[in-house]
Amino acid sequence: MTSAMPQDMSSRISDDHRDTAIERLQEAFAQGYINQEEMDERLQMALTAKTHGDLVPVLDALPDKDTGPTVEIEARGGRIQRGSGWRVPRAFKIESEFGKVELDLSQAIIEYPVIDIELRLEYGRARIVLPRDATVDYEELNAEWKQPVYKARRRSITGGPHIRISGAMGYGRLKLRHRGR
Repeated sequence: MTSAMPQDMSSRISDDHRDTAIERLQEAFAQGYINQEEMDERLQMALTAKTHGDLVPVLDALPDKDTGPTVEIEARGGRIQRGSGWRVPRAFKIESEFGKVELDLSQAIIEYPVIDIELRLEYGRARIVLPRDATVDYEELNAEWKQPVYKARRRSITGGPHIRISGAMGYGRLKLRHRGR
């Protein structure tokens, strides 16, 4: 979709959200990812959708939109920081030799169901705040010195973006937590 993943899947959608979902269905059908019967079924669901949660099964298992190039952020030292309201790219790479990385995804504009973050930190540390309904996977992150610290949610909330973190950390440390933890 071309709008932010909502914190609340019960929030109402606009005609633009519905139109974007229909465009994605048409692209998937034209490329052979879904057949005519599935297209008709999902199209009916999209046309009658009232909330963001109603669009989840419509777009489920469709290929991602064109993700564009990977955004790269580099710093030798200092702080790399992104707070509320920033537009999260589908894939980005952060390299910092001595710096500190602080990413707040909880109030960011997230347009993709999956976000790939590649961290390359030599001595710095990173802190990532996740949306409440996000899931996270950091199995592909090679941490040489200290293992990542992840404060999981107390109760499961679904429907948000999936954040995949990869890369390498030398003497740094990654801390992950959900908004409100």
